[in-house]
Parts: sequence; C-alpha cells; structure tokens
Amino acid sequence: MAIKLGPNEYGKAQVHLVRVYRDTARHEIRDLTVSTSLRGNFSAAHIEGDQGDVLPTDTQKNTVFSFAKEKGIDSPEQFALELADHFLATSPVADGARVEVEEAAWKRIDVDGEGHDHAFVQTGGGTRTTVVNVDGRGSERTAHVVSGLKDLVVLKSTGSEFHGFLKDRYTTLQETDDRILATSLITRWRYEGTDVDWNKSFDAIKALLLQRFAEIHSKALQQSLYGMGEAVLEQFQDVAEIKFSAPNKHHFLVDLSPFGVDNPNEVFYAADRPYGLIEATVLRDDASDAGNAWHAIPGFC
Repeated sequence: MAIKLGPNEYGKAQVHLVRVYRDTARHEIRDLTVSTSLRGNFSAAHIEGDQGDVLPTDTQKNTVFSFAKEKGIDSPEQFALELADHFLATSPVADGARVEVEEAAWKRIDVDGEGHDHAFVQTGGGTRTTVVNVDGRGSERTAHVVSGLKDLVVLKSTGSEFHGFLKDRYTTLQETDDRILATSLITRWRYEGTDVDWNKSFDAIKALLLQRFAEIHSKALQQSLYGMGEAVLEQFQDVAEIKFSAPNKHHFLVDLSPFGVDNPNEVFYAADRPYGLIEATVLRDDASDAGNAWHAIPGFC
C-alpha cells in the first residue's frame, strides 16, 4: 500500500486591520479581516519537516499590515489581488494563492446634521466579502474574484406565501397565503474578469438584491432567491454566476386565543433554530469555467 500527501495549503487566518486615512482633517477608515493561503508543492514540509520552501504565516500577516500602508485599500478586491500576486512571487514552489477579505462598514456619526470628521459608528446592512484565487504567474496566471455579502438580514412583513407543498403523515405545517419572510442572507457572485470598478459594482449589486427582495411577491424563498439572482445577471454582464445560502428565519404566529385575544398576523414568535436552509446557484448558460474560483469557499451548493 502506497501512502502519499494529498491536497494541502497553509496561511494566516483572520488578520484584523484598521487603516485610517489622515491625509486631511476629514479622516477615512477601512476595517478589514484578511485570511491568506498558499497551495503548491509543500511535500518537504509535511513529510520531512523541511521548512525551506515555507513562507511563514507570520510573514504573511506582516505583509497584510504593511500592504495596507504601502498599497492602500481602494477595495477589498484590489487589496486581495495585490496580496495574492505578491505571495506567489515570493514563494517559488507555490502554484496558487487565496486571499479572503471581509470588510466591516462604518459611517460617520451625525453631529448637528453633519457627519463628524473623525467619529464613526459601525453599521448593519451586512458584511462585504471577497475571495481571490490566483493560479500561476506571468502568461500562465489566472485570477478569479468572488465578491459578496454575509449577514444581510432582511424581512418582509407580508407579500409572501407558502402552500401547495408535498405532505406526508409527518406534515404539521399549515399552508398560508400571508406570512413573514425573513433571512440572514449570504450571497457571493463570480466575476468574469478583473477589469471591474469593484466599489461601484458592489454597491449597485447590493442595492439591486435588496430592491428585488422587496419587489418580488414570494411564493417561496427559493423563488425570491432565483428572482434576485436573475436580476443581477441581467443587469451585470461581468457577473458569471451568483450563489445564495439563505437560512429561513421562521416567524410563527402566536396563538393568543386562550387569553381571549385576536391575533390577525401581528404577534409572532421568532425562532432561531431549527431553520430551513435554502441554497441555490443562478448562472449564465455561457458562463466561463469557474476553475479554482470557489476553492475553499464553504457553505454553498
């Protein structure tokens, strides 16, 4: 029986940095959590303990911090691409690099109707994400960018139905033509290339997803997700596919009849678990091959 080393990678996870721009009296901040990883022929490190080809994870961490100053942060995508190319240039035996970035959003605190120059409050509205996978160098280089959102909590108080579903002897769920629809959405979309205005594209796609969630009269969360994805692909030609992972945040109508109180869809019990988990991919039929774009991105079908 032969034993050999299978796929492997290593890197630094969850490097949390805050970059403050102080070029003027009105400061700007970017709040990123960065994870880096290299893959390639690292068999000597695993089998023999020889670290000669290993760029330490501490070095990767230091590079992330220094690049925040040296390169600046225009967008998570730009920052991740520059880091990935640098790590491949620095590590000769690596044949691929993955950089994952999450950005927490901050906005200025209003004082007398004006945003303060250097005081901020962290906002909701989801966390911006990107995962960059770069393979090879020079003419052999390929880069894949997957951007998205997580923890985007949305709710519709009406405009949602759920009926006509399959039933068996264990079914107790009642059909309804008026229910609360809520989810904490995770969505990621794959770009066809890297010639993209990353910030403009992200803002526009997020706004469109929220608009379609609000507009669609939903007969199921699945239908809402498909309609949202369809809209993104119709309006953004540089997006090849979009994936959703959506826990159905159930709201159950509370029976107040024992207390002689009517409850016409107004008081609900919000259950945190168990929950239905809906996952879906919407893609173009002529989409390019994804390659390693989705490498090590968990939680999607």
